[in-house]
Amino acid sequence: MSLESNKTLAGIGAILVAIPFLNLIGIILVLIAMNGLADYYHEDGIFRNALYGFIFGIIGAVAIIVVIIMLATGVAFVSPVAATFIGIGLFIVSLIVMYIFSLLGAIFYRNSFNILSQKTGEGMFETAGLILLIGAIIPIIGEVLKFIAWILAAVGFFSIKTPTTQVSAVAPPPPPQPPSAPPVAVPGEKKYCQYCGTENKIEALFCQRCGKQIGEKET
Repeated sequence: MSLESNKTLAGIGAILVAIPFLNLIGIILVLIAMNGLADYYHEDGIFRNALYGFIFGIIGAVAIIVVIIMLATGVAFVSPVAATFIGIGLFIVSLIVMYIFSLLGAIFYRNSFNILSQKTGEGMFETAGLILLIGAIIPIIGEVLKFIAWILAAVGFFSIKTPTTQVSAVAPPPPPQPPSAPPVAVPGEKKYCQYCGTENKIEALFCQRCGKQIGEKET
């Protein structure tokens, strides 16, 4: 795909990432576009870091689902008191797992955005990556910050400048120059013979004394 197609696809994907229940579709679109941008700028780190961020996010989500399934199936076989402690423990474990993998994913996404910012000259990507990392560090307001980060990333994608195609027109050849006019004799000017030193008129070709041609040396 062209640069224009990749930046449009990435911008749409970043907007979908910020929308609940559409973020998986959005991040897939972003990854496809990141792969194209990595090829365009000849920088594998753009796609590689984004892919690692996606993988860590998937691992965190799968870990949480596993914990929830364990919690739902295991409680039925233990006493209510034990179920309470097990539930609290699994809940804490799931939060820790989610936090760790979310933080790792944000770090790699930020690395990808930083490289993209250097290649495109769009500082919006650095801002989006920083806010995304802060959102992963501070869970309380993390989702709000992540929403802002992906919106800023979308703005950055749409703002990538595409090189303008310049048609180089062949300049017409210059017009032929008129032949140079012979020097005009100025009244009163004199020239001297290089052989005998006699003063001659400016238009004279031969010395009036020695008869030799003025301006040429004998070989």
